[in-house]
Amino acid sequence: MPSENNAIVSVQNLSVRRNGREIISNIHADIAAGEIAAVIGPNGAGKSTLIQAILGLLPYSGTVRILGRNPRESLRDIGYVPQRFSFDNKNFPLTVLEFLRLSAHPGADIPLALREVEMEHNQHRKLGELSGGQLQRVLIAQAIVNQPKLLVLDEPTSGIDLEGEKDFYEIIRHQNQDHGVTVLMVSHEVNMVYAYATQVICLNKNLFCFGRPKDAITKEVLEKLYGSDVSMTEHHHHHA
Repeated sequence: MPSENNAIVSVQNLSVRRNGREIISNIHADIAAGEIAAVIGPNGAGKSTLIQAILGLLPYSGTVRILGRNPRESLRDIGYVPQRFSFDNKNFPLTVLEFLRLSAHPGADIPLALREVEMEHNQHRKLGELSGGQLQRVLIAQAIVNQPKLLVLDEPTSGIDLEGEKDFYEIIRHQNQDHGVTVLMVSHEVNMVYAYATQVICLNKNLFCFGRPKDAITKEVLEKLYGSDVSMTEHHHHHA
């Protein structure tokens, strides 16, 4: 298919089974360069499973191409922020700077990555001393330090307060608009998706919608995704 050539991420017929159960089935999506694509859907919809399959971290059937190659061959061009990053806080000895040095390629601009997420003043603090929001910023810095073409984030704002969440999306938008990074992210925040995403993938085991948020996220789609009580998806209301 010709679309595969200009798509940064191309997914065809993607299914994931676990213990004989289909977690997600028959997903198709093409994400072009420069998009901010958001995956939305209820808990248990398979959003993290989709992300992990696309990155080649889970066995799947179907076809996934990242930059036209097998995902594992493109890892150098991908920055990834996982959903949960857990460590023993008190006994984690690394500072922010040391943590970034672990993943930076030779010649990577670590000070720039720290500035991008406004964490340069905390670079000598230990990871265990950071707040949840600060830790997320460090994880983004780690994901962008090697200047990836694709940034993949799995529900990155869970556990961050509203103000921090908005800052966080601004960091992502800056990466997208000023550094040309294509973004694929899982979000539980429909209002933020409206405000920031250029493309949306509505998932509940199957694909419910795919397209521009304004067109794709209809009341009917939200009801299918979240049940008739759609208000639960709008618990954070932002005034632009």
